[in-house]
Amino acid sequence: MPYTPVVLFDWGDTVMRDDPASSVPMVEWPQVHAVEGIAEVLAYLQAAGCQSVLATSANISDEPQIRAALARAGLDRYFSRIYCFKNTGLPKGAAFYNHILSDLGISASQSIMVGDTFEKDVRDANAVGIYAVWFNPRSAETRQDLLYRTVHSMDELLTFLSS
Repeated sequence: MPYTPVVLFDWGDTVMRDDPASSVPMVEWPQVHAVEGIAEVLAYLQAAGCQSVLATSANISDEPQIRAALARAGLDRYFSRIYCFKNTGLPKGAAFYNHILSDLGISASQSIMVGDTFEKDVRDANAVGIYAVWFNPRSAETRQDLLYRTVHSMDELLTFLSS
């Protein structure tokens, strides 16, 4: 992977395990859990001088609630910025990614998106020129193209990012 100063991460089921049946902000859940291996990936990126940014379509939690949920898992210190529906007014899609690039003052080639939902995290990021990694721990399915690849674990993501 060429040096990419900004790595965008989806939140639910990429950074922290999600419970789609829950209707309250994650920070209020009795327990929260980081996705296995994500702390190591984030620590590596921080040590390598990369910026980690949360890019989530979550619409129940606002930015302070997301940061507080991340803090409960010991991950908040890794994220310089958090973009969500409540602070952008945008659902995940091309306009959402363009907003992030504009706000950060970077081009698509200076970023990479990592997420577990192929359409929103890969296809929509690719639509604005962002290279994406589909995090697919649920099956053996692998998809790869010029603008995306698949990983099935955070260990595999770490190997890719450090290569």
